Amino acid sequence: MLDPKELYEVDLNPWLDVLGKRVVLIHLLTGYIDAGSVTGSTAEYILDSCEHEPMITFDADQLHDYRSRRPQFVFDTNKWETMVPIELQIHKVLDANGAPFLLLTGPEPDTQWNRAAAAVMQICERLAVMELLTASGVPMAVPHTRPTLITTHATDSSLVSANPVWIDRIQIPGSFSHLLELTAGQHGFAARGFLAHVPHYLAQSPFPQAISEVISRINKAAGLRIPLDVIDQASQDVMDTINKEASDDSEFPRILAALEEQYDQMRANGAASVPTAEEIGAAVEQFLAEQG
Repeated sequence: MLDPKELYEVDLNPWLDVLGKRVVLIHLLTGYIDAGSVTGSTAEYILDSCEHEPMITFDADQLHDYRSRRPQFVFDTNKWETMVPIELQIHKVLDANGAPFLLLTGPEPDTQWNRAAAAVMQICERLAVMELLTASGVPMAVPHTRPTLITTHATDSSLVSANPVWIDRIQIPGSFSHLLELTAGQHGFAARGFLAHVPHYLAQSPFPQAISEVISRINKAAGLRIPLDVIDQASQDVMDTINKEASDDSEFPRILAALEEQYDQMRANGAASVPTAEEIGAAVEQFLAEQG
């Protein structure tokens, strides 16, 4: 393997600011299943609501396939003006109390996964990162009228409790964030992920209720205070819009009632009918196909 250190450049000032402070690293990378835009919108929300600055920039020319995911260019009248850069970066971020943490965001690498994961582990070791955290969304047969269910996965089973019944064991195509969590455990780091169950009929658009819930879980896990007031208001606005549109659909109330009954039964009994591996695989394939 080529030297992982050659994949990234460090801005020394923010690096020294967090050195030795036992910060957490939140990794939210786009490019995989992201029902409800949980991963992408959570990253955007954190950067919009918290003070931040780039600390580490990865070499996109080594990690990105430009023909697979082409960058956007701006054309004005008779000339090409700019290219929107592909940026995979670690930001130093401050929460509402001024506590620092790290946020790795951007498109997941297209190539050199093992080397890129080794680079992130190298950074975590040099900074003595306390824990790695991530969040994502998966389309599920759940109603929008109930609290968002979260499945937690972690390198240490003691970090997981009270998971809703979902699936026992399955093999699926993975993401770079999956590799990061697996590699973190192999290097002795604690790592956790929060998987939000997004109503399948809302999977194609941002679902603020799920975004708020995963940020709440991140806050609790890391002892942070990422503000929630803006996302909670957005959640209420979206819920009002959904309820208004649903009231005009003669079939939807019946479907919603069935989902609510299934959800309530699961919460009451601690169990629910678990989909088969084939059913989940088919749902994942359909969701990916709908991404265009």
